[in-house]
Amino acid sequence: MGSDTSDHMAGAGNAWRVGVLFSRKGYMQVPESEHFRGTALAIEEINLAGGVLGRPIEPVCYDPESSPELYRRSAERLLTEDGISTIFGCCTSSSRKAILATVERRNALLWYPSLYEGFEYSPNVIYTGAAPNQNSLQLARYLFATYGRSFYLVGSDYIYPRESNRIMRDVVSREGGEVVAEAYVPVTPSHDQLRRVVEDIRRKAPSVVFSTVVGQGGQALYRSFREAGLDPRTMPIASLTMGEGEIRAIGPELCVGHITSAPYFSTVDTPANRRFVEAYRAHFGRDAPVTMYAEAAYFQIHVFADALRRAKSLDTQRLAEAALGTEFDAPQGRIRIDPDNNHTYLHPRIGMANEHGDFDVVWEAKAPVKPDPYLVDHVYDHA
Repeated sequence: MGSDTSDHMAGAGNAWRVGVLFSRKGYMQVPESEHFRGTALAIEEINLAGGVLGRPIEPVCYDPESSPELYRRSAERLLTEDGISTIFGCCTSSSRKAILATVERRNALLWYPSLYEGFEYSPNVIYTGAAPNQNSLQLARYLFATYGRSFYLVGSDYIYPRESNRIMRDVVSREGGEVVAEAYVPVTPSHDQLRRVVEDIRRKAPSVVFSTVVGQGGQALYRSFREAGLDPRTMPIASLTMGEGEIRAIGPELCVGHITSAPYFSTVDTPANRRFVEAYRAHFGRDAPVTMYAEAAYFQIHVFADALRRAKSLDTQRLAEAALGTEFDAPQGRIRIDPDNNHTYLHPRIGMANEHGDFDVVWEAKAPVKPDPYLVDHVYDHA
């Protein structure tokens, strides 16, 4: 490793080299491309403003194509051949789990901008997406109050949906509600598999459908739902993952009334968000959907740059310590990296899809919510 290290250090005077791992192909290409664009926009903003301590951020990017195995190999390559120690990446929990052992073994730092099921802590990860106490609990409360107490749970068959449904089942039963069914489909389901689930939903007639079907499968579920004549205005599909990009891909007219719980929607009314939306669309097109995936990826680069200014080093220990406690005026509102657990104080919101392919915010928390990834303070009535 000797010559690699000295070469890397010799080049370090010119740029801060970081890894970027998001898919632009495969079943997760819509949300992960948005992660990628948010990342690229923030890096460009920082570099145009003079970089960090006078040096630009230089991203080394690979496309893992929605494959956990390609994620693992790409992370290995970044951390060994490319001599990189900081990675921005992953959307699904399966991809994060695929690279986590490598990141920890090589003492690198992963910045992870996606919501996830919680129940994880690594000193080598900064988690900037929502934990369950920042989206699931608020969603359950809103659905109970607005639609009723019978829930149909449907998910893709991997860790994030199974864990999210476990949490939702717990909350529903604790509140005296009923889960009428819990169904799973493959990560890339067939039309028939989705049609059978939708027929079952029609038969069981729940108050609400809670969906953790992700990526292209999620888009197909929403289409099947409307093909079956089910009306989201009276029986919505409620999700933690379905952002503006996917609503537009499905067709906004098919999605009016569906619900998403997330810290960010493009319609959030803050000065930072107006600037962000304007800059994002100037770069990626006037009609580019601006989503929670883009927003978390964007603000975590700015948090990283702020921490790097203070750490003056990409050394994992120093950089992570500098990041903890950092605050930033993100588009969603002021966020803070929680020193207790490496997760982030975020602003829970609930949005309802409208005919323009955006979300009308129908509920929002009064203040940022402290992340509680292990649901230790899982008291349902205090938010």
